[in-house]
Amino acid sequence: PVTPELLVSPSSQDGDLGSQCPEDRGNWTGRLDFLLSCIGYCVGLGNVWRFPYRAYTNGGGAFLVPYFIMLAICGIPIFFMELSLGQFSSLGPLAVWKISPLFKGIGMGTILIVSLVAIYYNMIIAYVLFYLFASLTSDLPWQHCGNWWNTDLCLDHRVIKAGNTTLPVNISNTVSPSEEYWSRYVLHIQGSSGIGDPGRIRWNLCLCLLLSWTIVYLCILKGVKSSGKVVYFTATFPYLILVMLLIRGVTLEGAWKGIRFYLTPQFDHLLSSKVWIEAALQIFYSLGVGFGGLLTFASYNTFHQNIYRDTFIVTLGNAITSILAGFAIFSVLGYMSQELGVPVNQVAKAGPGLAFVVYPQAMTMLPLSPFWSFLFFFMLLTLGLDSQFAFMETIVTAVTDEFPYYLRPKKAFFSAVICVGLFLMGLILTTEGGMYWLVLLDDYSAGFGLMVVVITTCLVVTRVYGMKRFCRDIHMMLGFQPGPYFRACWMVLSPATMMALLVYNIIKYQPSEYGSYRFPAWAEALGILMGLCSCLMIPAGMLMAVLQEEGTLLERFQQASRPTMDWGPSLEENRTGTYVASLAGSQSPKPLMVHMRKYGGITSYENTAIEVDREIEEEEEESMM
Repeated sequence: PVTPELLVSPSSQDGDLGSQCPEDRGNWTGRLDFLLSCIGYCVGLGNVWRFPYRAYTNGGGAFLVPYFIMLAICGIPIFFMELSLGQFSSLGPLAVWKISPLFKGIGMGTILIVSLVAIYYNMIIAYVLFYLFASLTSDLPWQHCGNWWNTDLCLDHRVIKAGNTTLPVNISNTVSPSEEYWSRYVLHIQGSSGIGDPGRIRWNLCLCLLLSWTIVYLCILKGVKSSGKVVYFTATFPYLILVMLLIRGVTLEGAWKGIRFYLTPQFDHLLSSKVWIEAALQIFYSLGVGFGGLLTFASYNTFHQNIYRDTFIVTLGNAITSILAGFAIFSVLGYMSQELGVPVNQVAKAGPGLAFVVYPQAMTMLPLSPFWSFLFFFMLLTLGLDSQFAFMETIVTAVTDEFPYYLRPKKAFFSAVICVGLFLMGLILTTEGGMYWLVLLDDYSAGFGLMVVVITTCLVVTRVYGMKRFCRDIHMMLGFQPGPYFRACWMVLSPATMMALLVYNIIKYQPSEYGSYRFPAWAEALGILMGLCSCLMIPAGMLMAVLQEEGTLLERFQQASRPTMDWGPSLEENRTGTYVASLAGSQSPKPLMVHMRKYGGITSYENTAIEVDREIEEEEEESMM
């Protein structure tokens, strides 16, 4: 029997079409690859060195109230939106803007932000590697004064305590051996007078940076097929070390002082807007929304993967990890404060100061200090690598999805080019004044620019593309529509909260500083320009999209804001409802007939497609009346 032309699918009409198709972009090879990659990406260095400090400075245990409220309003909904966009389209952060080509500049801004972050994030991993190798000794090099890098201000508090002598009155003017090891030996910052005088390259740091980029490249060599296997170790092993450090910490004398300091609730802090802003910032950066990593990982999923369940597993798991890390950190800080005879707030720090000064100093006070030091830095290494894999996968996927015919067959070579390029750009961070550049990048690369990108994404998906259409896409993919909670957050609560964050950041703007060093005006201007560049990508992308259309200015805007004809699920068998009609060569007035003719039968997801078709018909009838 002859098959009617209307029921012939495009792929069976064009026999040689497959030979012209780009190489398959691939998928995760294991069931847990995606989940572990997301956990590894979200659970990073910030969970260990930012959350505990933020908690104790913003009301202790009371901080958990705004933290979980902001997680519900900002974190979970935006997280789910990113995963949905990636999984539905199977496209990276640039190509996904087929949803509305007018706003492709958002994807360009994302790639710029991720590239800048990847440069300095790998430098932090290089510092971790440096300390990891330094821990392979019987006597930690930052344990005592008397080394060539130490000054007369160096004071080994343990020696004074052992000698039972009276502490000098001006103890506040002294410096610990670990602090001088970090600033004078590792960074050799005394060789630079400021950000405008970088000094010489520190070759030991340069080699550590080269090693960290080599590790990252080898792990992303085959895309998600290789990095998806590495995360089985890098995403789970930090938990084992964290539990070991936690058990060791709580068994130390004076640990309760640190834990009490960390968790004692001060509910009066909840009346301060600063605490709520800090909670929202912690959620925003900890989950990694807006960096494109979540969207990229989800784009390698199968079409019906249950990302709804995965969203709650990852976001709640990330929050619990942060709280556990606080116990591990503050139990050791409590012990350290008892040993030194000073209050906990005098030893508590955030960021690199905690990881490379305070915690290493605390390690020297423990028996088997090199062992515990090695474990701590190995944990930081695995935490950092997961996030770096995501940054690199985001950049590589975004560009290869734009040029699939040319770059997908050469993905390994292209990844090498990107790694080498970012390594060369990061060489300035290995100089004696490199820390000043790292602070500048950290403060401005993913600041207000990232917030603008996320706010715009949220508004485009809900207002331009349309909430009803987006929910219908999720219905087609998961078999159910998002409830009122997600709709309310996407439409109002999430964008409004992020707008408040953005305004607060602008109003409360403070110039960058590192210790007592204040950055010059030109460095501040450079940092602000860095943040503005990612924002300016949005109007630049709009201009490019409008120029490519035809007609009046209004018609061009309208055409550029509509989804492209090939927007939708990437695989033909998943293109049900309206999306079958947009396949090349499809002439069927009833798209679902094409789908059923080729694939036969009706599954539960095809039942959903029939419902979607019915909804579309009803909407068309309403619009005609």
